[in-house]
Amino acid sequence: MEDAFLKIRGLKKHFGDNRVLDGIDLDVARASVTTIIGKSGIGKSVLLKCIANLLAPDAGQIELDGQAIAHSRRKAGEADGVSFSYMFQNNALFDSLTAAENVALPLLEASGLSRSEIREQVNAMLKHLELEQSGGRYPGELSGGMKKRVALARALITKPQVVLFDEPTTGLDPERKFSVFEMIADYREKFGFTALLVSHDIPEVFEISDRVAWLDEGVIKFFGRPEELDADAESALSGFLNKANYGRKASA
Repeated sequence: MEDAFLKIRGLKKHFGDNRVLDGIDLDVARASVTTIIGKSGIGKSVLLKCIANLLAPDAGQIELDGQAIAHSRRKAGEADGVSFSYMFQNNALFDSLTAAENVALPLLEASGLSRSEIREQVNAMLKHLELEQSGGRYPGELSGGMKKRVALARALITKPQVVLFDEPTTGLDPERKFSVFEMIADYREKFGFTALLVSHDIPEVFEISDRVAWLDEGVIKFFGRPEELDADAESALSGFLNKANYGRKASA
């Protein structure tokens, strides 16, 4: 993909003899939603953590907007830099902070804005996500769906160009899962960020995905539009999709 905003080539991450990522190649278009699927424990979250610099790859290159990711990170606040956020699977909210304080944290740590400016931006973001009545409440006082929205508000408060979502619907009932996917799609449209998701919610997540990447045996074995997934009914990918759908029906 010539116009790839996020470009990964030959990415490797091993833990002892376990070759979790064994040569990942992936192109993600600007302002798109790309979803990574695969079996549990196959390395999907490891891939996100390598992109986010939470894990150091053993080999390979990651580029953002044509520049090495390390360069983009150093210049995140400048015109030629790229900023990104990470929405953790378990939300990673601080129990001792209110919803508003959790959302404000990235701005307090890195923005240089005054407290009144931060308060104004936080209030606006909470209003965007229909959380304006919950800013003073602590995570323990919020429902699972509201916690997800607070985590999403915190991920978006810095107006990132790339947002990484690690299983954003974990622990939610089907209706809440659909709401979270809707929120991601709506706010991608509104804020124009590039989204990279890890999800087990098949096929629901395909509704908001521009591209799907199937990770298996340490490499990307399929990359394409959701409607192309079932092109080969005899493939290993088709078998994985059938098992994923069967598992969801059995647990419903």
